Amino acid sequence: MSYYQSKENVEEYIKMAECHDGREMINLVKGYLRPDHHILELGSGPGTDWLELSKYYETTGSDNSQAFLQHLNNKYSKGQFLELDAVSIATEQNFDAIYSNKVLHHLSDQEFKQSIQRQYELLNPKGIIAHSLWKGQGSEEFNGMYVNYHEPDQMADLIDFGFEILNLKLYKEFEDDDSFILIARKK
Repeated sequence: MSYYQSKENVEEYIKMAECHDGREMINLVKGYLRPDHHILELGSGPGTDWLELSKYYETTGSDNSQAFLQHLNNKYSKGQFLELDAVSIATEQNFDAIYSNKVLHHLSDQEFKQSIQRQYELLNPKGIIAHSLWKGQGSEEFNGMYVNYHEPDQMADLIDFGFEILNLKLYKEFEDDDSFILIARKK
């Protein structure tokens, strides 16, 4: 994920992402959480989803990019942002939900499984995960970023050790059904 370590790339990404947000996903998540719940957002990036989530929940943001963390801390000085990678998620805090919008696709299949296992460990009983992913097969380098595609029917096998799928919804980011949202509850 060295792409996001460059201040220039982060500034370019923030401009590119201005017209994208996770409101559709956040509206789905709201059906599974109470206002007193605590959410960890993996990969807060520009902070668009963090800001929306923080309207409803105690929201801790995170990123593995110093450039993004600097942006987040400057723009949202009252927010809590942790330096975390999406695999080890090195925090001792517990959460009612862990959320990411197009972040876990930067992980290999093995790293994805490790991340989901760590998320399981950090979730309170009956906690949920809510992630959006690119739909497809294989992986590629795209504009200097590693992208690992997934099929929705793979999700049950990847998370079956400790989660029950609550919602698996296809949606359009750029093209019809090019993405999906996974919401699952800790068993």
